[in-house]
Amino acid sequence: MEPLLRVHNLSKSFGTLPVIQQVSFEIQPGEVVGLTGNIGSGKSVLVMLLSGLYEPDEGDIFFGQKRLLWPFTARAQGIGVIHQSPTLAEHYDVVSNIFLGNEIGWPRALGWVRILNHRKMAEIATHLVAQLGIQVSSLHEKVYNLSGEQRQMIAIARVFTYPVRMVIVDEPTVSLSYPYQQRLLGLIQNWRDQGIAVLFSSNNLDHLFAVTDRIVILNQGRNVADLRTDETTSARVVSYLLGTANPTKPAPTLWDFDSFDRIRAHAEKQSYHQMLLEKDLAAEDMLNRQLTKQLAEQVQILDQANQALLDAQRRLLSEREEERKRLARELHDQLIQDMLSINYELEGVETEHPTSPALANELAEVRQSIRELVDSLRRICSDLRPPTIDSLGLGAALQSYTREWSLRTGSKVLLHLDPNLGRLPETTELSIFRIVQEGLNNARRHAHATSVQINLQHTTPRNLLVSIEDNGSGFSDEIDLATLSKNGHYGLLGISERVALLGGKMLLKPRPGGGSLMQVEIPHPKVELEGSSR
Repeated sequence: MEPLLRVHNLSKSFGTLPVIQQVSFEIQPGEVVGLTGNIGSGKSVLVMLLSGLYEPDEGDIFFGQKRLLWPFTARAQGIGVIHQSPTLAEHYDVVSNIFLGNEIGWPRALGWVRILNHRKMAEIATHLVAQLGIQVSSLHEKVYNLSGEQRQMIAIARVFTYPVRMVIVDEPTVSLSYPYQQRLLGLIQNWRDQGIAVLFSSNNLDHLFAVTDRIVILNQGRNVADLRTDETTSARVVSYLLGTANPTKPAPTLWDFDSFDRIRAHAEKQSYHQMLLEKDLAAEDMLNRQLTKQLAEQVQILDQANQALLDAQRRLLSEREEERKRLARELHDQLIQDMLSINYELEGVETEHPTSPALANELAEVRQSIRELVDSLRRICSDLRPPTIDSLGLGAALQSYTREWSLRTGSKVLLHLDPNLGRLPETTELSIFRIVQEGLNNARRHAHATSVQINLQHTTPRNLLVSIEDNGSGFSDEIDLATLSKNGHYGLLGISERVALLGGKMLLKPRPGGGSLMQVEIPHPKVELEGSSR
């Protein structure tokens, strides 16, 4: 398939300062390509070049097999651009800004002189505002009265007013709240499904991994990597951003039992400041350069030690699951079968040999005790290794376990599964099952909950949100995992470990009406949702 966009050796300098240097990449129709880089890497300048707002010093841009010549207008080429800072006509209303430069009127041949169809534009604007969830008091409100978030959404709505073959999205999520960020990520998915190419420039790795097919990384004006999203990790992307990536070694990952996310963010911030320090010291004497080199070596040693700890913890959990699987098989195939055989022999003794009523009652009690013991062992086997997870998957295993748990404890469990859950990697399915298992135990044992609601929902094809909500006693203070570990409460600590090993995030907070809510977001290889098409 021919690429829709082909960028070849693009370069741009301002004075003697090179900003973009020999950048090349391609985008296929219906492909979402992420663009990321640290401050000063040239992302915004590259977007300006692709939008026709800057002219390169060298290189070419081909769009739809046509070489673009400057000056050109992105809209005229079928390219929609969503800038980080929206450009709006301050004294125009919402409708006028949505259709700015693409007004509906007659006859079109007269250009901007034509008679405008205000009614038609208002109808379409009403539909777009509702579709994007933009909260405005009136479509005739002047945009200078609107918030930054409302202005950004109006700029996004503008892209829907003309046909596009590609959309360039330049860091608009910075000014958007979480719901609108998720709405934009959904729009990117919709564009992809419609065969529209998307270049998504962002430094939010969670967003990039959620919707992109590839990630292009800029460092000091050069594209240093072009990675398939399903085949890389956020840690590897960070390594390229910092200029420390080694293709022959796995990217270093920080690990901490208490708060993986906080430590990782802190480490990335420290590494970023280290990069700035290296840049500032480039013109300093040799002593400062040596100190910087030593600091980088120490950080690399720490990263390697943390990577070794992470690998050891992953092996430990893997070996623990294998041991549970082996033990469950032995209990089921040997001990339970032996006890059932004994029960059948006792039944034969009772039917084939005359016994007194007293002895018959005792035999019946022994057989009943054996059946109860077998049920208990089967429940233990199920806890050790859910029997349905290997053959039927995570959804069936959770349905079976929550049904049995509810009958055993008397607590009500409401389980809602994403209809497009599908099969996930074995490690991911087992980890999510253990998270739900431990969450239910905590709700019963510590919170004394009588009702638990569990939801598994895909937020994107690459992210699964697991939420466990109960009506128990809840908590008032912030959870300190180190204190829990010291006091012997390992449930939440175990959940935190598993979430960290999967590269996910965990949020635990009290509910306003009592009880607690735990949310875990797990990344995984992309699942094509039902109903989507390329």
